[in-house]
Amino acid sequence: MEKEIVEILKKGGVGILPTDTIYGLVGLALSKKAVRRIYELRRRNSKKPMIILIGALADLKLFDIKIDSRLKKQLLKFWPGKVSIILPCRSKKFAYLHRGTKTLAFRWPNKKYLVDLLKKVGPLVAPSVNPEGMPPAQTIRQAKKYFGKRVDFYLDAGKLFQRPSTLIKIKNNQIIVLRKGAVKIER
Repeated sequence: MEKEIVEILKKGGVGILPTDTIYGLVGLALSKKAVRRIYELRRRNSKKPMIILIGALADLKLFDIKIDSRLKKQLLKFWPGKVSIILPCRSKKFAYLHRGTKTLAFRWPNKKYLVDLLKKVGPLVAPSVNPEGMPPAQTIRQAKKYFGKRVDFYLDAGKLFQRPSTLIKIKNNQIIVLRKGAVKIER
């Protein structure tokens, strides 16, 4: 199944698989076609960017994000792990991802099969599996109720009811928690 998923994703397809937190509706972050399709499937607010899963710190360079030693040290406090971090991305070429916010949220998961997949296909957008405003699917059965045959694959990992990732922003060396989630962050 994994080989098929790699091929589907590389061709710009989208599907549902377990992330390190909850099920994600995934597609290649560097494919405008896949990203557009996920926005349409989820009926997602077009102004809201999606979280991008990366397989290594070096993947940030693909998005023209510069990492100095101070930022690297801060990122490695949380990564790999269940923390999504918003970073500046001013490049116009990624406007289809940052939706005018000039920022992108990244997460480097700590789940071997997922990191292996990311190393094979590249960064993936991975919003939760639900139409906007509905609860995230905790099972593939729920996911199929939402999306049926409109996605290219489903990878079942049983019932997942973890919290979504914790979402933070680093500003002036301060950590700002924007969404409480799977990891508790103290000030």
